[in-house]
Amino acid sequence: MHKSRLGALVVDCQTEDLWQEAEFWSAALGARSEDKAGQVNEKYIRLKNEEGDTQVLLQSVDHPSRVHLDIETDDIGAEVNRLIQLGATVVDRLQKWVVMQAPSGHRFCVIGPVRAGFDEHANVWS
Repeated sequence: MHKSRLGALVVDCQTEDLWQEAEFWSAALGARSEDKAGQVNEKYIRLKNEEGDTQVLLQSVDHPSRVHLDIETDDIGAEVNRLIQLGATVVDRLQKWVVMQAPSGHRFCVIGPVRAGFDEHANVWS
């Protein structure tokens, strides 16, 4: 069992199916997407998470996908394996973090905890 949580996030997705991307990011981050009726329009999907967490917003764009985010975890190896099972791939393994790529092409890092309150606010994975 290990813990992880979002450190920071801004996501633009160049995709034909933003809901497919929301499914990946919801599972990867332990959040859930708003239902379609609750969205501003089909260009945006807001992911719900715990009060006080960073808001996650997916936006459908015409330009190439762009994002950088960090996922904090107390077990980098276990978190990397969990994300691989969701469809992510490893780009590079560095001394203190792992660079990964989501199915949408977004790069992100898996790092050790850096923000206060990690133990109280992180997702627990078995």
